[in-house]
Amino acid sequence: MKVFPNLLVAIGLVAFAAAQGDVGVMGAEKRTNSENGLDFVYPFPVNNYRFTSQLKNLEMAYMDISPIGESIGNIVLFHGKNFCGCTWNATIDVLLAAGYRVIVPDQVGFCKSTKPTSYQFTLEQLALNTNNLLHSLNVTNATIMGHSMGGMLSARYALMFPSQTFRLVMVDPLGLENWFALGVPYQAIDVSYLTELNTSYTSIQTYQQATYYGGTWNASYDVWVNMLLSIYEGPLGTHFAYNMASTTDMIFTQPVIQELPNLKMPSLLLVGDLDNTAIGKAWAPASVKPLLGHYDILGKQVSAIIPNCTLVEFPGLGHAPQIQAPDTFHAALLGWLN
Repeated sequence: MKVFPNLLVAIGLVAFAAAQGDVGVMGAEKRTNSENGLDFVYPFPVNNYRFTSQLKNLEMAYMDISPIGESIGNIVLFHGKNFCGCTWNATIDVLLAAGYRVIVPDQVGFCKSTKPTSYQFTLEQLALNTNNLLHSLNVTNATIMGHSMGGMLSARYALMFPSQTFRLVMVDPLGLENWFALGVPYQAIDVSYLTELNTSYTSIQTYQQATYYGGTWNASYDVWVNMLLSIYEGPLGTHFAYNMASTTDMIFTQPVIQELPNLKMPSLLLVGDLDNTAIGKAWAPASVKPLLGHYDILGKQVSAIIPNCTLVEFPGLGHAPQIQAPDTFHAALLGWLN
């Protein structure tokens, strides 16, 4: 198991590297597949948006893919906490074929983007980072679409930048309930960090099978487990573990449910009715666990309070319908977009 002294050494090395790095430019470079701690081949070229935030020199990796022929609009895809931008690969292909320009960032702390040793993770900060990235690409209006944590982030983005959000698509988003208000106690980041350090193939696969895929498993899902595991086991694994602990804290302490009625743009809520995701369920009291994560109920409740919201429910699917049943998912998505 990795231990705290290793983290202290790593922090020193990253601080030195940041001091030596190039600053404040935006652009793309030809690099190896191993970037910011993730050695994984993305389906399209990866660019890097360089910027300064919270006195740190950071990179956001992103894919920006144009369709053949004239674009009919921009769609920005936000990944979930246990996924990366490349996990949208099948959806990217479908949207490109439909004529959309597709932009897919990796958020700071995740995947091929910078993993800072200390950063105040907030939904607002990640939304602002993404908005600045889009402006650097001359994109000031887009359909914003996010899954899981990315769905929660897409809601925050739309609340912050309503005039720049043409439409909103939330796929099994986190934040459809307030877990603390339901009785889940706060867990310190230090405690979550120790849990993250013990991440293994088994811990990821067991969680995803129970939550993402409704208790089922297909060998094709292994690629996403191994992708995530490779970051934990890679050269920036301790940084990533702390970033994941920090983003767990962000999700738990920054509910959006009470603000969702303020969304004004057309929105689509896509949920698998077997989804049982709930941040804090693992450490919740036994009496509270049964109250959490009922997306078959939450989808109906939340869509009813959002003006101009369309709800699509997927019977028998879990937290990741875009992977578990891509044809069904994409038919529903395109049916609404078109």
